[in-house]
Amino acid sequence: MSFREKMPTSPKSPLRRRRASWTGSWLNHPTTSFKEVVSAVIQAQSPRSTSKPRNSDFNFDFDFDSDSDSFKFVVDRTLSLPDSLLLRILQKLPDFQNNNDVSLVCKRWLNLQGRRQRALKLLDWDFLSSGKLAYRFPKLTAVDLTNACMNHPNSGVLLCHRSISFRVSSDSSNWEENLLPSEVIDAGLRVLGRGSCDLLKLAVINATELGLLGLAEHCSDLQELELHRCNDNILRGIAAFESLRVLRLVGSVGGLYTSSVSDIGLTILAQGCKKLVKLELSGCEGSFDGIKAIGQCCEVLEELTVCDHRMDDGGWISGLSYFGSLKRLRVLSCGKIDPCPGPEKMLRSCPGLESLEIERSCLSDKEGVRALFKVCDGVKKVCIRDCRGLDGDSFSLAKAFRKVRLLSLEGCSVLTTGGLESVILHWEELESMRVVSCKNIKDSEISPALSSLFSLLKELTWRPDTRSHLSSKLEGAGIGKRGGKFFKKR
Repeated sequence: MSFREKMPTSPKSPLRRRRASWTGSWLNHPTTSFKEVVSAVIQAQSPRSTSKPRNSDFNFDFDFDSDSDSFKFVVDRTLSLPDSLLLRILQKLPDFQNNNDVSLVCKRWLNLQGRRQRALKLLDWDFLSSGKLAYRFPKLTAVDLTNACMNHPNSGVLLCHRSISFRVSSDSSNWEENLLPSEVIDAGLRVLGRGSCDLLKLAVINATELGLLGLAEHCSDLQELELHRCNDNILRGIAAFESLRVLRLVGSVGGLYTSSVSDIGLTILAQGCKKLVKLELSGCEGSFDGIKAIGQCCEVLEELTVCDHRMDDGGWISGLSYFGSLKRLRVLSCGKIDPCPGPEKMLRSCPGLESLEIERSCLSDKEGVRALFKVCDGVKKVCIRDCRGLDGDSFSLAKAFRKVRLLSLEGCSVLTTGGLESVILHWEELESMRVVSCKNIKDSEISPALSSLFSLLKELTWRPDTRSHLSSKLEGAGIGKRGGKFFKKR
C-alpha cells in the first residue's frame, strides 16, 4: 500500500485540519480592507519603516509565539479609542501611575499625559524659552518659574528660603549674581503667554513691567500671581490682569536679594487691582499711606498677610481701619509689629475682622502690640505661634479682645499660668482653647477659677509640656465625661 492510500480521508482527522492563517482573520474582519492589510504587512516587514499608517483603525505588530514556533500579529486596540475616551480612562488610574508609567507606553500616551498636566514647577529655563513647555504641556493652568529663574551650577551650596530652593556657587559673595537677567525673564514670559492661554497661576522672579504686559496680552484671565524681587515699577504692569484675585509680593529677602516696594508701589497696586481677595506683602516697605490706599480701593479684600515687613516709618496698623471686608489678618516673621503706631485717635477698630494670626514674630514691642490688639478688638479667633517676647505684660494687652471664641497658643515659652488666667477670665464668649509647648504654664498653678472655666469649654487641648497631666488634676471638673453615658456597660 502506498503512503497516499494510508492517509486518512476523514475531514475530522487532525492531519486534514488546516491551521487558521493570520491572513484569514484579517480578511474576514469587517472593518479592515485588503489594501490596509497589505500596507500593514509591508511596513511591519520593512526595517526602514518606523511610522504607522494613520488611516488604519488598528496597529499591527509582530510577536514570536514560542509554542508554535511562528510569528503572530498583535493588535493595539487602544488606537480605535478617541482621545477624549482614553483620557477619561487614564484619569481612573491611581496617582502613582498617572505620570511616569503612562508616559512611557508610547508617544500618543505621552502626549495625552501632557494634556492632563495642570500644574508644573519648572527647573530648566531653556525648556520654556525653546517653546517645548507649551508643546509638551498645552493645558497648564499653574506654573512656578522661581527655581528656573536661577542659574544652577553643577556643584555648590543648596539654598532654601520658604518656597525657593536653588544651588549657588560656594565662593559667591553676591547671591543676586545667580539670577537670570530681566531681559531673559521677560522673553520667557512672552513665550509662555503665547502657548498658555488658560494660565491661572504664576510665580516668577526678576520680571519687569514689559514682561508682565507681554504675558497679559494672551493670559488676561490670570487669577493668582507671585512676584519675587518686586519693586514699584513692576507693579505698573499688574493692572493689565483684570481677573487677578490673589497677589503675593516679595520685595527684599535677607541674604538673597534686595528690592523696594514703597507707598508709591502700594498705591499703584491699590488702583490697578481693585478685585483682590488675598494679598501678601513680604519684605515690603511703606507706611500708613500705602496700607490706607489698599483698604480704600480693594473693597473685596478678605485676607491680608504682612511678612517680614520693612515699614520702619510706622503707622501701618492705623491703616487697617480702612479695610471694610477684611476677615483674616496674618503677621509673620516680623521683628517689630509697628515701631510708631501713631496717635490714639487713629487706632480705630477694623469692622469685619474675624481672625488674627501671629507667627514667628517678636512681641516685646509693647506699643506695637497694644495698637494691633486694639485695632483687632473684634476678632473671634486668635492664634499666636512661636513668638518670642510674649510675657504676662504683653499678653495682658489681649484684654482688648471682646468676642474671642477660640484661642491657640503654641511655642510661647515665656507666658506663665498667671498671665494666661488674667486674660481669658475676661473673655465671656470663649468656647475653645489650645495650649501646646508653653513650658512656663504649669498644671500645679491652675486655680479653681481657671479649672471651672475649663469645664465650660466645648473643646480643650492642653499640652503645655511633656509632664502635663491635666485630667488627673481636674477630676472634679467634669472634663471628658460628657459622653460617658454612651459607653456604660449594660
